[in-house]
Amino acid sequence: MSAISGFHHVCVKTRDWDATMRFYQEVLGCTVKIAWRAAPQRAVMLDTGDGNYLEVFEDLAYSGPTNGAIYHFAFRTDQLDDTAARVRAAGFKITVEPRDVTIPTTNAGPVPVRIFFCEGPNGESVEFLQNTLT
Repeated sequence: MSAISGFHHVCVKTRDWDATMRFYQEVLGCTVKIAWRAAPQRAVMLDTGDGNYLEVFEDLAYSGPTNGAIYHFAFRTDQLDDTAARVRAAGFKITVEPRDVTIPTTNAGPVPVRIFFCEGPNGESVEFLQNTLT
């Protein structure tokens, strides 16, 4: 029996609330589940689908990403190339172009995936992953 029942959310901080909301809502299609507090300390839980959320905290003193434990976070998609085109058209930097990769696992055989990475509006590294095995 597991002590947890799944992944709930990841949280990012932002100094630029409008750019962050534009990226995650308009470009990626996330919707607001709940929101609390007012500017300049707003917070929101954005629904990314399938009961998973991205939480955003407004923090005007935030100075950008640090070399912390989170290297990147990934969104699942079944429209990877279309999503990359939307991200690019919105002016966000693609840091790893869409490509096919095979993960040589040690327990499940080769796992083919299609991925791309971009830089989010707050310097966060965001991966997009398309596959059928995980």
